[in-house]
Amino acid sequence: MKIRDFSGWKTRVHLLCMLTLLAVLGLGFAAGAVAQDAGVPQPETVEEGYEVPAAGAMSQVVGEAPDEAAAAEAAFDSGDVAWMLTSTLLVLLMVVPGLALFYGGMVRSKNVLSVLMQVLVVYSVVMLVWVAYGYSAAFTEGNAFFGSFTEKAFLRGIVADTDAGGLPEFLFVAFQATFAGITTALIVGSFAERIKFAAVLLFSVLWVTFAYLPMVHMVWSGEGGFLAHRGVIDFAGGTVVHINAGVAGLVGAYFLGRRLGYGREAIKPHSVPFTFIGASLLWVGWFGFNAGSALAADASAALAMINTMVATAAAVVAWSLVEAVSKGRPSALGAASGAIAGLVGITPAAGTVGPLGAIVIGLAAGAICVWAVNGLKRLLGADDSLDVFGVHGVGGIVGALLTGVFSAESLGGTEADLAIGTQVGVQAISVVFTIVWCAVVTALAILATKLMVGLRVSEEDERAGLDIVSHGESAYET
Repeated sequence: MKIRDFSGWKTRVHLLCMLTLLAVLGLGFAAGAVAQDAGVPQPETVEEGYEVPAAGAMSQVVGEAPDEAAAAEAAFDSGDVAWMLTSTLLVLLMVVPGLALFYGGMVRSKNVLSVLMQVLVVYSVVMLVWVAYGYSAAFTEGNAFFGSFTEKAFLRGIVADTDAGGLPEFLFVAFQATFAGITTALIVGSFAERIKFAAVLLFSVLWVTFAYLPMVHMVWSGEGGFLAHRGVIDFAGGTVVHINAGVAGLVGAYFLGRRLGYGREAIKPHSVPFTFIGASLLWVGWFGFNAGSALAADASAALAMINTMVATAAAVVAWSLVEAVSKGRPSALGAASGAIAGLVGITPAAGTVGPLGAIVIGLAAGAICVWAVNGLKRLLGADDSLDVFGVHGVGGIVGALLTGVFSAESLGGTEADLAIGTQVGVQAISVVFTIVWCAVVTALAILATKLMVGLRVSEEDERAGLDIVSHGESAYET
């Protein structure tokens, strides 16, 4: 009989996680210093007081050099500030409890606590990384791929009255932190029921540093960003968030391998009501995600709100109809998944398309994602446990491409001079680039994690369930 010293194992893992986190922080600072000193082509210098773009109307924010006199006199619009405070809390609602319940309901009862813990702790770790160097690397000047890892490390130089495009910069930091946290937590769904807890945390730190931060900088940090310079439209995160996380989930699923019994026995959700409640909370929270990306309580936020409403409704209907035709009856799990597909699809287009365009995007995302989580998943052969790629990856691709169509003013969008063919080409380039960048970085992060702490629990532990093995608790008494 195999005897294991759990006490010693826990101690070693805790120490290893802390040392690894410190090492990655140091690596991040070092990488930033190298990038600044290495002769990497730099974007054109802008005058002091430049504005660093973010999602959609986030292009009107941030990064003004701190001026204490100006900061002291800064007057913020209370309506905008109130809306952005609310939006930040709504995005937090998307993660805990929204995403946690959505994922937790889809796994077996012996693994539900492990998924809840992974979502919560991954989100928390990313918050600390964001403050330590993430915000600085994403939203300061640098090269076309990274900002400076040190310029605003630990929010250096920011005070309560620092102006970031009409908002307190601390508020913008907090809002963007929620995006970083939920994007990384999304990937947890692909790894569910078989990955070591320490591996999830280490991978998350590596991935957010080398996959998420550069994507933010390339898309949302201004014209010097690699993809922004090419004119990509991504209002709230089709490439940065959903394609990025979806591809990471797919690559991670390949490296981890299939769950025991996958394809040979039924692996059913233990609580569809949990998943349904989680999807409902995600829909509510997503108004902060999309309408909040306007960074103001204005007409752009109103447009994003109506688009988020109708696209999601269209996707629910589309998914349910496809299931009714193909399987003979619609399912509650399918309707909940359809809502997420619609939310994902409209994310990059929320502030630039009209309501009719949003409905078409929602219908397309809902219908195509049904195929993605069934037919495409079988073709790919990966055990993407909770269909992160099928919903977020594929839904993000559909939304990103159709953004190039329906943003045109002639089709009800807001872009008067948009040439549809050209813009679709730009969107396609951004999709392909995001897939390649994320796939390579994810593979390297997974390999590094495997080398340092291993990836997968033993077969014995997987059969016992990760709740007991990883956390010493059970969700339900039996």
